[in-house]
Amino acid sequence: MTNAMSEFDHRYNMLIERFASEPEPGFESAEEQHFVWGREWGCNSDIGRLRVVLMHRPGEEMRVVDTLPYIPELRAFGDAQSGAYWRGDERPTLAEQQAQHDALVAALREEGVEVVFLKRVAEGRHKSIYTRDSCIGIKGGAIVTRMGPRIRRGEEAPVTETLGALGMPVLRTIHGTGLMEGGSFAYVRPDLAVVGVSSRVNEEGARQLEEVLAVQGTKLLRVQIPGYRLHIDGAFVMIDHDTAIVNPSTLPFVFMEALKREGVKLIPVNHEDPSWTINCLAVRPGRMLMSDKVGPRTQEALDRANISIRLVQYDKVGLGGGGIHCSTSPLVRDAL
Repeated sequence: MTNAMSEFDHRYNMLIERFASEPEPGFESAEEQHFVWGREWGCNSDIGRLRVVLMHRPGEEMRVVDTLPYIPELRAFGDAQSGAYWRGDERPTLAEQQAQHDALVAALREEGVEVVFLKRVAEGRHKSIYTRDSCIGIKGGAIVTRMGPRIRRGEEAPVTETLGALGMPVLRTIHGTGLMEGGSFAYVRPDLAVVGVSSRVNEEGARQLEEVLAVQGTKLLRVQIPGYRLHIDGAFVMIDHDTAIVNPSTLPFVFMEALKREGVKLIPVNHEDPSWTINCLAVRPGRMLMSDKVGPRTQEALDRANISIRLVQYDKVGLGGGGIHCSTSPLVRDAL
């Protein structure tokens, strides 16, 4: 019996040794991505040529906005019980929002981008158009986030289903008590990223994000978003290899100084421009899709920096609380 078992163990050990587990090449490598997942997924920057983007055309879920009572002291529509709200005192029609969203989709396709739409929308989740927040494309796959306010909780399931149908690996789902929304994440370059800690992103969410990025050799900076502002993309967006557009009045001084030390040139949006000017999207280094409301002074500054911009009318969608950047979640960019 002992000899028989010994012979079995010997042959088993030889088998395991000859057909050993192989940690290399790494999960995110081009070789492994193509072999297991069919293509290279994700992004390692915010400016690499955009290949695939996730979007959602506003639909019947927007009808809930028409039922919200007006709250004069807030100059907004809202219902505390459901958590649904609409900022401002103008509610554009669904047709107006769809027309502007369709124009953005057309512009992206003309720029050579494949547009993928959510498979479905959770009932009543009228913020689902802002796909940036529900997932983050990083090297090798995606992070499914965990939304902060009640009206956005529930968007996570449809985005997970959509990514699964595409065959895109999910590297992390923010869980426990972590909060994370994609509008508050940005790459500065492949080895350096930033997360804005705010009412929508807590330290636990940032910690979980940091864990995933650390495996890929990307350092994560934390920036405290001032007051009740939500996301960092309202004040900071990379537009070229070493250039960012910023709103200096809503970014911490220490963060802007840190960017300068990293060699990042800051182009301040002119104070006369609408707030959504900065909420733009790079389709390749130095080529941006931007709100047509951008003012001449900001345009002149971008021209001097050799930044090419394509203007898109998006003010009706912006009334809901998000611009072009908010409405697009990059799934695949060319690696830098």
